[in-house]
Amino acid sequence: MPDDKTDPPETNGDQAKDADTSKAKSSSTGPAAEAGPAADLDTLLAENAELRDQLLRSMADMENLHRRTEREKSDIARYAISNFARDVLTVGDNLKRTMDHVPPEAAAGDPALKSFLEGVELTERELLNVLERHGVTRIEPLGARFDPNCHQAMYEVQNADVPEGTVVEVMQAGYVIGDRCLRPALVAVAKGGAKPAKPQAKDGGTDASPKAANDDFPGGGQPDQDEGG
Repeated sequence: MPDDKTDPPETNGDQAKDADTSKAKSSSTGPAAEAGPAADLDTLLAENAELRDQLLRSMADMENLHRRTEREKSDIARYAISNFARDVLTVGDNLKRTMDHVPPEAAAGDPALKSFLEGVELTERELLNVLERHGVTRIEPLGARFDPNCHQAMYEVQNADVPEGTVVEVMQAGYVIGDRCLRPALVAVAKGGAKPAKPQAKDGGTDASPKAANDDFPGGGQPDQDEGG
């Protein structure tokens, strides 16, 4: 019979190797391994916060875009007829000139002429009513303080009876559409009088004057100095 073969006993070197392997396995499951999930959680929380911030910013941008779009749509609906209305104003100017060029005594002595002027006046009034229904209103600046936003000063008049800067003559009526100046009024402004009082602020601290349109104010709408100024 062949002799039974038995495994040789483990040497000291093999035992040391097994001990090192066990120590490595135990170290891999120690505090360092436990810190791994916590670090991953912190990373995920940071990424979540960043994504939330980006989402909130995007939502705010979309809300601002929506508001701006609605405002632009409103402005387009309100001011779309600006160019057309500005051209129609010349028709009203001609009607006004027609009435102003007829002496009152001539109309009083001629029934036909008087009837004609009454018809012209009714036509002008109806034209103004139509414009007003579309947001266009006439400026009445006579006696008011000069406002560069809706008045264009053609010259100054020496007049100490009224505060300086008061409109004392209107050569051409002005008009506004909504809160914008459609056409400035051509006016003469008094000088030499008392200094005007400082205007009081409107409720809410905002100025209710119509906004100036650069293309409507040649020279910035400032009074022209006369030769004696």
